[in-house]
Amino acid sequence: MQPNILDLSWPELEAAVISGGHPPFRARQLWQWLWRRGARNFADMTSLARDFREELGRAWNIAWPEPLDIRRSADGTVKLLLGLADGASVETVLIPDRDRYTQCLSCQVGCPMGCTFCSTGLMGLTRNMTGGEIAAQVLAGRDYLRTSGLGWEVKNLVYMGMGEPLLNWEGVRKSLDILTHSEGLEFSRRRVTLSTCGIPDRLDVFGTEGLALPAISLHAPTQEIRETLMPKAARWHLDDLVAALAKISLRPRERLTIEYILIKGVNDSLLHARQLVRLLSRLKCKINLITFNPGPGIPYEAPDPEDVLAFEALLRRKNFTVTLRRSKGQDIAAACGQLKTETLTSIRKGNADGTA
Repeated sequence: MQPNILDLSWPELEAAVISGGHPPFRARQLWQWLWRRGARNFADMTSLARDFREELGRAWNIAWPEPLDIRRSADGTVKLLLGLADGASVETVLIPDRDRYTQCLSCQVGCPMGCTFCSTGLMGLTRNMTGGEIAAQVLAGRDYLRTSGLGWEVKNLVYMGMGEPLLNWEGVRKSLDILTHSEGLEFSRRRVTLSTCGIPDRLDVFGTEGLALPAISLHAPTQEIRETLMPKAARWHLDDLVAALAKISLRPRERLTIEYILIKGVNDSLLHARQLVRLLSRLKCKINLITFNPGPGIPYEAPDPEDVLAFEALLRRKNFTVTLRRSKGQDIAAACGQLKTETLTSIRKGNADGTA
């Protein structure tokens, strides 16, 4: 099979076009067809000369991730299980917010971090995704919104799906270069957030690369609790992580986003809120509180609503900016890894009882 042209960055695509004896402007036209217009075959690229289209078809393939399962929640959230060219599958989620969508992107097939509250963490890591595979999730999401009549405006991107972005930085960086290119989808830095557990010696990419806003998956106010919830991430001591966060170079008016999943009886008490205040007191940050979304095989429960509100209120009294994000898509297994887990479980069950 020919290589996937979506895996080429802009410089790589331009170099390939020029090496084939074509003028550089053909690369710009081709890029626009691929990433702005979402063309799925070269024959549709009518502004390109026929011989050029035929040459492209002989040399390259346009391989989008293909929807294997689509779930739409009563709250408007849409989750797509996408099949990749090698048979692997990943998830992407479209989260509605008024007249726009935020799309949650995966960057690895599975995840090596093993967080105990996450369905993806139970899978382990299969492989890294390529830059083109990561970016093409946006093409698939936009196409679904357009063809389903829901509209097709994905305005914000969050690398918060399956995988740890800083452990696949080569692929993630290429996807960011693709998605932010001015001749394509043209997402701005302020509309792209990259969520990480915190990987030693890699947080400097936020300052040096400047391609996305940082969000830190913290989820614990103490080292002891983080070791329970995030055993691999907690190998970097919480105090050292916070010290590194304080050194991240931010632009004027930018702040770190601290992500904190509230889990009943684990990290949701007022004591935990006070511990969190002390931990984050020297950071320029805002806090995104998320109510836990229970999943199969995960030994935790969602917090009581009154505990969530009390936790939020204490943080606000201490002058933190707080966003309370209630879990969406609970009726469609929208938390990270849940739909893939359900699908794999169904397939295994079918194989066992002879129905698949």
